[in-house]
Amino acid sequence: MAVEMTIPEVKWLRRAIAEGQTDYDWAEQTSTDIFKDKRIVVFALPGAFTPTCSSTHLPGYEARYESILSNDVDEVYCLSVNDSFVMNAWFSSLGINNVKPIADGNGNFTRQMGMLVKKEAVDFGMRSQRYSMVVDNGRVEMIFCEEGKEDNFAGDPFEISDATSMLNYLEAVKDIRKEEIARAEADEESTTDS
Repeated sequence: MAVEMTIPEVKWLRRAIAEGQTDYDWAEQTSTDIFKDKRIVVFALPGAFTPTCSSTHLPGYEARYESILSNDVDEVYCLSVNDSFVMNAWFSSLGINNVKPIADGNGNFTRQMGMLVKKEAVDFGMRSQRYSMVVDNGRVEMIFCEEGKEDNFAGDPFEISDATSMLNYLEAVKDIRKEEIARAEADEESTTDS
């Protein structure tokens, strides 16, 4: 199942309200914070407040959030090459309460994933390719990258990175994953007993 790719170690600054506080402040978050010892779904999109991202992509994951978590997933994140102020305002405008934002404002994570593309034809500058992935403890388990991963691609395909496709994948591998985990635990026990 693995595609032999690991998540880059990146640090983001995000605007958040710390526990016990009432005002937003800067909070540091790293790849390790998000991915270590967890199975995470990430979907990345070209931009906040854009049509497909706002009407279908983000709302689709929000609507299927609980179903995704029920398939041995710890959390769902939406990543975009936008700043934290924009991501927070966008999530608020759409009433997103479950999916978590990753504001990759400098594009560092996106660049190191090989997913940073030019969208100059529509004056977006550098943006993320549209894709989704399952990350298990920092390793990419599966990735669904939309067609046209190239600079200034004319179009905005949205066929395989949607929430339904992700959920179909998670359900298809659920039993296989349980068997692999049980086998690994049995191997670990037999090694410990030796």
